[in-house]
Amino acid sequence: MPVKGIEQNDSSSRESTAYGSCASDESRGRATDRNSEKRPRTRESGARPVKRGYHTFHALGREFCVEKRWKLVRELGAGAYGLVVSVQDEITGEIIAIKLLTRVFDKLQLAKRALREITLLRHFNNHDNITGLIDMDVSGPDFNEIYLFMEPMEADLYQIIRSGQILTDAHVRYFTYQILRGIKFIHSADVIHRDLKPGNLLVNSDCELKICDLGLSRGYNPNVRRDEPSLLTEYVATRWYRAPEILLSFGRYDAAIDMWSIGCILGELLQGKPMFKGIDYIDQLVLILTVLGSPSEETMRRIGNEKAKAYIRSLPHRKSTSFEELFPKADPQAVDLLSKLLTFEPAQRLTATQALEHPFFSAYHDLEDEPESPDKFDRWREVERLETLEQFRVSLLKEVLEFREEVRSIGAEAAGVYGQWRLDHTRNKRPLTTSPTLRLYSSPQPGSRDVPRYGTP
Repeated sequence: MPVKGIEQNDSSSRESTAYGSCASDESRGRATDRNSEKRPRTRESGARPVKRGYHTFHALGREFCVEKRWKLVRELGAGAYGLVVSVQDEITGEIIAIKLLTRVFDKLQLAKRALREITLLRHFNNHDNITGLIDMDVSGPDFNEIYLFMEPMEADLYQIIRSGQILTDAHVRYFTYQILRGIKFIHSADVIHRDLKPGNLLVNSDCELKICDLGLSRGYNPNVRRDEPSLLTEYVATRWYRAPEILLSFGRYDAAIDMWSIGCILGELLQGKPMFKGIDYIDQLVLILTVLGSPSEETMRRIGNEKAKAYIRSLPHRKSTSFEELFPKADPQAVDLLSKLLTFEPAQRLTATQALEHPFFSAYHDLEDEPESPDKFDRWREVERLETLEQFRVSLLKEVLEFREEVRSIGAEAAGVYGQWRLDHTRNKRPLTTSPTLRLYSSPQPGSRDVPRYGTP
């Protein structure tokens, strides 16, 4: 059901703002003898002391430590790197989602993923189609638990597609338009998302869509030619949405990999199932070749994976399959757009800006309402240069405390954190009168997959 007037607040004291943690004084290396008997503790014997003004609750097999005003509503989902719950502010009635980043300092890559996500959420925290960061907090003896307070959303696109409900052309058009609108903003800041898939697209019953999970995203230099070596060679993106240049180890990749993923998502919206549902690397490659045909000799020369190159050459020459044949009942304009997103050569794919200009979006396209980021995200070099867990710990704590100070400097204490955030971020929003609606399922069971995942799995 739609979210109705649910808002969130945070009236933490100046003390909790300074530390933002459930960590005890022992964990901060301070004397505790005089006041230790007054400090609240969790119910379990031997549990860690809880900072004044905070309390704990258990969800998804983990202890959450947040300010007392936040009460658990329900569990939303769990993944390899995070847990998500819905909570309500007992003072204002606001409901939000809390994403607890776990295992942050287990490995350098996990710490880097957390820092990437937080810095990018802060940078993109003013766009309708990118999930909004409302507040942050840290806890744990070494500040090793990071809490992201985020906008409440009702489902993700994976659940909507899997539900079996019929998606009309209007649904497909509006969802894809919003994805492109958000990605245009991200790309204009010289950032690649690198993990676009239905599960990382949150939606509401009014079909509002927001891109989430920026943990694999990173900045890049768009001026480097495609045939020059680059740092952007990591194996990223979920297999079914992974672009050919990643599968085949081209010398480098750029923002075009996101456009391939959007093409895959568009195809999935049109047919109700993934376009390239490969069970492994080879199967994924074969499925793509079946649709696109054998790559040109020019493309073959760019393949860096010699085994993949030899395998492709061992196959009979394949002709491409017509997208009109694959989607005979789909809107011809949607099929045309799809054919311009799913190309072997990255340079031949439409950019987000070009795709928004496609006739398929004539009902929504408005250049003045499809903004670019006013600032480039130039902090990616700073993030990529960090080498030790301690460096990441210091940087992450700095991000959290800075953002908490920003939130409280705008008077959110009185208005409610989410209420103030929503006011600030919707003041200039222009509603679209032709947007469709969506049937969502209410009250999923705790731990059910049928809830928004906020990019955690």
